[in-house]
Amino acid sequence: MTVQSMAKTASDDHSAAQRVFRLGAQGIMDLAESLDDRFCQALDKISEVEGRVIVSGMGKSGHIANKIAATLAATGTPAFFVHPAEASHGDLGMITKHDLVLVISNSGETRELSDLFAHTRRYGIPLIAITGGGESFLAKNADVALLLPPTEEACPMGLSPTTSTTMTLALGDAIAIALLERRGFTTDDYELLHPGGQLGRLLLKVSDIMHGGKDIPLIDADASMADAILEMTEKRLGCVGVTGPDGRLAGIITDGDLRRQMAPRLLEKTAGEAMTASPVTIRPEALVVEAVRIMNERSITNLFVIGGDEVAGILHIHDCLRAGIS
Repeated sequence: MTVQSMAKTASDDHSAAQRVFRLGAQGIMDLAESLDDRFCQALDKISEVEGRVIVSGMGKSGHIANKIAATLAATGTPAFFVHPAEASHGDLGMITKHDLVLVISNSGETRELSDLFAHTRRYGIPLIAITGGGESFLAKNADVALLLPPTEEACPMGLSPTTSTTMTLALGDAIAIALLERRGFTTDDYELLHPGGQLGRLLLKVSDIMHGGKDIPLIDADASMADAILEMTEKRLGCVGVTGPDGRLAGIITDGDLRRQMAPRLLEKTAGEAMTASPVTIRPEALVVEAVRIMNERSITNLFVIGGDEVAGILHIHDCLRAGIS
């Protein structure tokens, strides 16, 4: 292959990619402009469902449906995917009268969806359709039909779903996020549904991994340094918190403080005399990633956790590392 032909091939490749991006972006913009009351009607029906959202589609639409179901479930709307062919061979039993069915068919005439469609009509199960066929059987018979605007597929033959699947995926995301905002879904809710993986770790709160109760190394300000050292040694966190007469945290004594103040008269001091006043603290509801940032910036290994006016716990950098956050 000559340099000229290689350059031409690269140019053709870039042109093909840019056409896909351009048509996909335009399709999503057209979809955004076409939203009407039917979108809100679909959200109303999903919000009223006592059971789950069953998402289905055939072929490429099925792959998109699977992703939409996963996004709904991850954002607080119980959902799962049912393959239409499997539905015809027993999986209809997964769908109850308390559920809602969301089907995806670009043409609106997908034959494999017929048994699933009939099941929803037989048992009065709400049916929402996402389709590009505004005059199709599915669009005319669904409880709510969300119509994709006319679009040009990026496939030069117009055969492989490309722009249409991009639009459908975006519409599914829009449904999930709109429902999330309706429900007031929070990061706490998200954490409960994502206990594993990096997302779950990043949403860990300080209260989830801190040491609390009797494991917190604390000593009164008027206690002797001998008692402070014993408390540090027993709790094995490399520090001890010093509390004032009101029980609030007044200071901290660390292993480093002991080395810096090492002198014959150290043990004659009280904890209040040897402490570093006004230590850096953090709230129980703060994210662990924030705690790690503070410890890194301050070059410290412990943070006392203050809830209200009381010492609620203590967090060590090793706790964060064990939780997979560094």
